Amino acid sequence: MFRVSIDVGGTFTDLVAMDKEGTLINIKVPTTPKNIEQGVLEAFEEFLRDHSPKDIKLVAHSTTVTTNALLGQIGLELPKAALITTRGFRDVLEIGRQKRAELYNLFFQRIRPLVPRSHRYELRERVGPNGEELESPSSEDLEKIVQEVKREGFQSVAIGLINAYVNPRHEDEVKRLLEERCPETHTTASFEVSPEYREYERISTTIVNCVLIPIVRTYMENLLKLLRHLDISAPFYVMRSNGGLSPPDDVIFRPATMVESGPASGVVASAFYGSLLSLKNVISFDMGGTTAKAGAVRGGAPEVVAEYEVGGKVHRGRLVKESGYPVRFPFIDLAECSAGGGTIAWVDAGGALRVGPTSAGANPGPACYGLGNKEPTITDSNLVLGCLNQRYLLGGRMRIYANSAREAFENTICQPLGLDVVEASSSVVKIANSMMANIIRMVSVERGYDPRSFTLIAFGGAGPMHACALAEELEIPLIVVPVNPGLFSAMGLLVSDVVHSYLRAVMRTTDNVSPSELEEVFSKLEEEGRKTLGKDGFTLNRMAFLREFDARYVGQSYELTVQAPSVVTDESLQQVVRLFHEKHGTVYGYSAKEELVELVNARLRAVGTMAKPILRALEERGLEPSKKSAIEKREVFFEAFDGYVEIPIYMRERLEPGNRLEGPAIIEQYDATTVLYPAWSAQVDGFRNLRMMRAACDER
Repeated sequence: MFRVSIDVGGTFTDLVAMDKEGTLINIKVPTTPKNIEQGVLEAFEEFLRDHSPKDIKLVAHSTTVTTNALLGQIGLELPKAALITTRGFRDVLEIGRQKRAELYNLFFQRIRPLVPRSHRYELRERVGPNGEELESPSSEDLEKIVQEVKREGFQSVAIGLINAYVNPRHEDEVKRLLEERCPETHTTASFEVSPEYREYERISTTIVNCVLIPIVRTYMENLLKLLRHLDISAPFYVMRSNGGLSPPDDVIFRPATMVESGPASGVVASAFYGSLLSLKNVISFDMGGTTAKAGAVRGGAPEVVAEYEVGGKVHRGRLVKESGYPVRFPFIDLAECSAGGGTIAWVDAGGALRVGPTSAGANPGPACYGLGNKEPTITDSNLVLGCLNQRYLLGGRMRIYANSAREAFENTICQPLGLDVVEASSSVVKIANSMMANIIRMVSVERGYDPRSFTLIAFGGAGPMHACALAEELEIPLIVVPVNPGLFSAMGLLVSDVVHSYLRAVMRTTDNVSPSELEEVFSKLEEEGRKTLGKDGFTLNRMAFLREFDARYVGQSYELTVQAPSVVTDESLQQVVRLFHEKHGTVYGYSAKEELVELVNARLRAVGTMAKPILRALEERGLEPSKKSAIEKREVFFEAFDGYVEIPIYMRERLEPGNRLEGPAIIEQYDATTVLYPAWSAQVDGFRNLRMMRAACDER
C-alpha cells in the first residue's frame, strides 16, 4: 500500500509514492500551467501502469493555484466580489497602514484592491471594543445590499465589520441573511478566517479568502473528479501554508490558508529528515525551476510567522511590505528569491547584468530545452560550465541542446557586455548564488540565529548544484542532500500531519488577566479542535494540541509567538513572561524586563497524527565506491581553479552506503545533479543521503 503525494511546481509536477517500508517511486512530468490537472493526470497514469488504484491508501497534494490566481495567471481570473463593512470604513483597503512599499519611487502605485470601491457597501451597525452592541445592523441597509448583490451578480461577498473579532454576532447575522437570500453567492465573514484585531489585515484576509473560493472549489472538484476517473478512492488531503494537511472541504472553505502550500511541504520534509538524522537545527534550501526558497527548523519544528503578503513583490529575497495583500494565518517562515533553474539572465539599460525576476517556466523553459526560448537562464549557465550533463536530463528522458544555451548567451549577454560565454555563465551563477545566500541569511542571521550552527538540507532539481557555494559563503559545516532531492518537497506531503489552527483575541496584560480565563479560552479552542479532528476520522489517542500566545510589550505594534503551558496557572503564566523576554532578546538584541507584557492572541494547533513511514538505515560498506559508479569524466568550470578541470562523474543510484567521494566531483541522478566542490568530501549514509563536509570540518 502506497501513500502518494503530488506536488505541482512552476516547472515540473512531481509524484512520489512511498510504502510503509520507505520504498520510493518517483515520477516527474512537466507542469501544464494552463491546465494543471493535465500534468497531474499524466503523473498518475505513469504510476498506474505498474500499480493498481487499490494500492493507494492516501493522496496528499500541494499546489500554487492560489498564488497564480492572485498574480493574474490567464485561465484563473478572479471572480467578481463585494465587501460589506461598517459605515465609515469603506476605504480601509486604500488607507491600509499608510506605508509606501517603495519610499523613493515617485511613480509608485499600490497594488490594485481585489474589490473596487464601487463594490464596497457600508452597513449602519456598531460593536464596541469590548464586544458591547452599540447599534444593531440596519434592516434597511441590509435589504439594499441584498438587492445590489443580486443585481450585480457577485460570485463572492466578504463581510468585515469593525470589532467583529471580539463579538461576531452582527457578522454572523449578515452572513446568514446572504446565505438565505443569495444561496449561489460564496460568503466569508472575518470572524471565520481571522478573528483578531487590526481591521485592515482582518478585512484583507477575508477578501483574499472570498475571491479564492470559486477558483479553489472548481480546481478541487476537477481534481477529485480526475481521481474518481482513475478509480482512486483513497482519502485526499491538501497541504496548507502552516505545514499541515487538511481535507479538501476545509481548504475550499478557507483557501487563503493554502497560498504557500508547495514551499511549506519542503520545510516539513526537512524537519522530518532533521529528526531522522538527529540534526537539531536545519536550514531547508529548495531551488526549483522558478524560485529558490529557504526556511529554518529549530529543535525539530519549522519556524512559523503569523502574517504573509500574497501577490506582492520580492526584493533581494525579502517580501516588500505593503506591496501585496496581507493574510493573517500561520505561515511557515520562508524567504524566497527569483533564482530557479528557469530564471532568465538579461542586460538592463545601464549595461548591468541582471538575473530574474522573469522565469522561462515550464514552457518554453531554458534555451537548452530547444522549445523556442532565446534568452539564457541559470540552467543554461550550469550547462555551459559543465555542471549538467550535456546530452540529457531526467536520466535520459529529456534531451537538451548545449549549442542553444551558448547561442542564447552570445546573442543576449556576451555581445552587449563584451564577455565570452564562460565569463557570462560564471557571472550569472555568482549573482544567483549571492541572491540565494541572502535568503538563507534572512531565515537565520536576521532571526537571531547563527547559520554555522545549522545543517543545510539542499533539494529541488537545482539545489544540490549550488549548495557547496552557499555553504562556503555562510560557513555552514554540513550539507545533506536527500535521496531524491528533485522530489523532496513532494515527499514532505507524505510525512505531514493534519493540522487545524485556531485563534482567539485576548488583548490583556499579564497582570490584568486571570489564569482561569486563559485556561477557559484554550479549553474552548481544544474542544473545537477535537470536534474537527473527530470529523476527519481521528481518535483521541491520535490528537495533540499545541498552545501558543502572541505577546508584546505594552505599546508595541508587533508581536512574538511563544509557547503556552498545557495548563495555565499563576506560575506557568510567569514562565510565559520569561519566555517572551528571552525571545525578544534573541530576536531584537534586548529585552525590557521592567515593562508589562500584553497577551494579544491565544493560538492553538490541533494536530491529527498520521502514520509515518519507517525508514531503516542500511549497513554502511566500504569507503571506496565501485568502479561502475563512475560513469565518465567531464570538464567542469570551477572558480577556485579559474578554469575547466576534468573531474569524475558518478551515478548516484550505483553508490552504496559508506561510499566516500572526494571533490571536485559530480553526482548525477534522475531528478537532480549534485556538484561537490574542491576541498569538500561526500559520504553516503545508511539512508543513502549524501553528507557533504569541507575538509577542515572533517578534521574537527
